Amino acid sequence: MKPIHLTLVCHARTEAQRVGRFALDDEPLRDPSAPLSTTARCLSAPELRARQTAEGLSATVDEGLRDCDLGEWKGLPLKQLDENALQVWLSDPHATPHGGESIAALYERVANWMDSALMPGQWLAITHPFVIRAAMLHALAAPLASFHRIDVPPLAEVRFSHCGQWRLQLA
Repeated sequence: MKPIHLTLVCHARTEAQRVGRFALDDEPLRDPSAPLSTTARCLSAPELRARQTAEGLSATVDEGLRDCDLGEWKGLPLKQLDENALQVWLSDPHATPHGGESIAALYERVANWMDSALMPGQWLAITHPFVIRAAMLHALAAPLASFHRIDVPPLAEVRFSHCGQWRLQLA
């Protein structure tokens, strides 16, 4: 069995990240990043911020890498959210007070993508902090309650390998 080597890269910094609000689907980068370089096959989430980060990589857009759908919270600052609704969302991975995708549904989507979308070889994928968090939980078989305990800064890289099971690789 040949292994899969997957590097997930978080998109570059956006204004939403700078000011503490949830991003819009067409959120552009605040500061364009230096071009990435790789010999791996490249994928990108469909949102503008991921595609801009992937410029120069000849990346294929993959819907499986799309960000969590935060429904009515898209574009809103955290401080404007109803505090009770936010606490429910932070404490219950199945909750959808925003009317979008739950953390549990995101996890299932990312886990299914990891387990079925990639052929053996080297892969680099530009995606979002929430997707990277879900991938880490899947690789570690960690509980969903751990989701909000992971910070993924702009341009962070997380490496995984798969040969029978997913493994998190530290560089």
